[in-house]
Amino acid sequence: MRTRGEPLRPCGRSIVRASRLSAAGLLVGALMAWPVSIRAVQRFEVPQDRGLRWFKGNTHTHTTGSDGDSPPAVVAGWYKDHGYSFLVLSDHNVLTDPARLASLVDSTFLLIAGEEVTTSHRQTPVHINGLNILRLVQPLTDSTLVGTIQKNVDAVRAASGVPHINHPNFRWAFGAPELLQVRNDRLLEIWNGHPLVHNQGGGDRPGLEEVWDALLTAGKRIYGIAVDDAHHFQGEFAPDRANPGRGWIAVRAARLDAGEIMRNLEDGLFYASTGVVLDDVIVSPTQLEVRIRQQADFRYTTTFIGNDGRVLHRTGANPATYTLAGSSSYVRARVDDSGGAHAWVQPFFVRGEGLFRR
Repeated sequence: MRTRGEPLRPCGRSIVRASRLSAAGLLVGALMAWPVSIRAVQRFEVPQDRGLRWFKGNTHTHTTGSDGDSPPAVVAGWYKDHGYSFLVLSDHNVLTDPARLASLVDSTFLLIAGEEVTTSHRQTPVHINGLNILRLVQPLTDSTLVGTIQKNVDAVRAASGVPHINHPNFRWAFGAPELLQVRNDRLLEIWNGHPLVHNQGGGDRPGLEEVWDALLTAGKRIYGIAVDDAHHFQGEFAPDRANPGRGWIAVRAARLDAGEIMRNLEDGLFYASTGVVLDDVIVSPTQLEVRIRQQADFRYTTTFIGNDGRVLHRTGANPATYTLAGSSSYVRARVDDSGGAHAWVQPFFVRGEGLFRR
């Protein structure tokens, strides 16, 4: 206790506290003086696909139910006999009940209900495939082209089905500007085997892959399908006829089940092909690897593609690998064989994770 007039002397505890505060202040000041950087580390979104099998299928073909030349049993039998695991019969505004063809279905072959919902906006064709639908979908129209596409996508969803938008370049119907405005769709035909579909584009109109890249670059998550759009099973197999076996997909799934096939399609767990077979597609946070099944003495070129269709890497190696670099928001791959066939690996999307450094 001090007496009146005696100067105030700090106690030992106060001195210690003051010393600590002073040291903390010096530390904070020193840290703030150090240079700070924030860098986004790019990582692939890695799907949970280990242990799943590949199932080959086709989601677009026709019978005498609309404008094909063979009855449903003959068409389904062709695909079963040629090693397909599943098939969607997609006649124009006709729903074929798979139960009618139950004798063809077994543990190795699945028929999935489908319909090509066929309408138009003025003279522009609008065709939307409905996969695994519960009922016939009535085609709809709207005052705009985009509205017509959207109404039919929504109608397929209302029938508990999965929509995919068919052949935008058939009669040069529409392109990326219209497709960017459509909502609740995840699947787009990027290759169609019908001779009247202009897969490669022409003149000032882009090809279907270019349309796909435009949508992906704009941030739309959409996956690319290859299909037969077969009509002709009888007579000659020729380039000017819509024959089967030209375009197909292979979907990853644990079992041959329509619901699982549909879910995994919309999650992008598949590749599309016109003849190239893939043994595996493996993605880690920083690397994409494509394993190609060797056929005869064919040679393969794999191109890894990013935003705006930019080539990120090209290689003749098998497996083909790409290590993530740069700032592309997605990476997909196309495999071309020396005979002119292709396979398309679905886009893997990239996210940036913040990394702080001093």
